[in-house]
Amino acid sequence: MTYFIDIAHNSLNKDGEELCGDKVEVIRRDKSAIVVMADGLGSGVKANILSTLTSKIAITMLKEGASIYETVDTIINTLPVCKVRKLAYSTFTIAEIQENGEAYLAEYDNPPVYLLREGRLVPLERRETVINGTIVKESNFQLEKGDLLVIISDGVVHAGVGGVLNLGWQWNNVGEYLNRAAMNQKSARKVSRNLIDTCQYLYMDKPGDDTTVVAIKIRDKEVIDLFTGPPKDPLKDKEAVEKFMSGSGKKIVCGGTAAKIVARELGKKVIPNMDFIDPEVPPTAEIDGIDLVTEGVLTLSKTIEKMNRYIDSPYKDNLFESFDKEDGASRLARLLIEDCTHLNLWVGKAVNPAHQNPDFPIDLSIKLKVVNELIKTMEKLGTKVSLTYI
Repeated sequence: MTYFIDIAHNSLNKDGEELCGDKVEVIRRDKSAIVVMADGLGSGVKANILSTLTSKIAITMLKEGASIYETVDTIINTLPVCKVRKLAYSTFTIAEIQENGEAYLAEYDNPPVYLLREGRLVPLERRETVINGTIVKESNFQLEKGDLLVIISDGVVHAGVGGVLNLGWQWNNVGEYLNRAAMNQKSARKVSRNLIDTCQYLYMDKPGDDTTVVAIKIRDKEVIDLFTGPPKDPLKDKEAVEKFMSGSGKKIVCGGTAAKIVARELGKKVIPNMDFIDPEVPPTAEIDGIDLVTEGVLTLSKTIEKMNRYIDSPYKDNLFESFDKEDGASRLARLLIEDCTHLNLWVGKAVNPAHQNPDFPIDLSIKLKVVNELIKTMEKLGTKVSLTYI
């Protein structure tokens, strides 16, 4: 059994600092993913440099096949202990997850990692390994569908110190919060965003420490097939639609001409949907057997704008609520963020004269530029994207 490894992370900078002292690196390989979260000593520029160096060393060495012993030994020798405070210059957590659910964890002086499964916090069996005089806690365990692994920096458990919570948000309290929240949140990004938003609230918008959350959710593969633009050769319409419909994923068609082609080849009708009117987004339509039918370039552009605003927006803005509308862009964004781990794009290469001069090269068309922007946005979410020109 193979799963999709859904990974997302969010951070808060310490109040008054332009750079975050925590650093997260993620590398996806064919059948696994490696996550490194490093927390530099102190805050600001110095902490950022230390955590960046630590995470880069770790992710690069592990990617090239180095052992955890070699990796940690290199980090320890590169970043010695602070002589004044007797503290490591950078703490770190390393997680390696296989698509079959096998997981390995190495923790060095960061708060313990959470594993949540079916409404309960699962304790991890840790063994202590001494590497160059430094104790690293290691774990090997099997993850199951629906499991949530959460890595935090100490800024999370310090949230609220001296303010909303006298002693901060204790590790067990954070676990209880995650346990409640994880039951209702499908994607890793919603888990990390909601936890970081709560920390921001507890800090009363003035974080006293760099704060980072990494959420790793084990999910079934969820495929969406998206068809946009008519094929370059009209004689290939039937073949293109057959390939588009052959998969088991949800079906989305973007573009009026594309919708007409799909409906014709399926022997169905395109039924305009006027139930929800938005002045900024063209109306949707319905085709029996298709999950969503929208207008093309304008709707795709608006979808990308919404998704990027959600991904890149300040932590305190919970923009997912804006996707609750029923216009085409909101519905499409909602599907791509929440219900898509693998996106198959079927892109027709016929040039629409309404978009530009048809004598221009195809690679300059607005349609393909929008498709490329969509691919970049989906890759930010960790989605696996396949592109087929027709």
